[in-house]
Amino acid sequence: MSKYLLIESRDPFESRDTEFLVQTATDLRHRGHEVVVFLVQNGVLAGRQSAKGSYLGQLASAGVTVLADNFSIRERGIKPVELQAGIKLSGIEELVDALMQKNTKAIWH
Repeated sequence: MSKYLLIESRDPFESRDTEFLVQTATDLRHRGHEVVVFLVQNGVLAGRQSAKGSYLGQLASAGVTVLADNFSIRERGIKPVELQAGIKLSGIEELVDALMQKNTKAIWH
């Protein structure tokens, strides 16, 4: 099976097409692929506990790994304790490493 890395940089509250990300990630996971969603830039805004209507709970329940860029979190004034359960902090260097792994397919959204 392949590994899919979906990179979300958009604010889900400004861009209504985040449903694409949820549907694609969950479909790939249900087909047995390893799926990681990496939140970067304004994509981290969906990771806040106070973010009403966030799609991240659906991803976690489907078995998708959700990572949030620690620099993007800091730049937006979000504290790690304010993140939803199940979201792991990560650095951009980990994203680069993941992109370089064999059989990894990346989709930047």
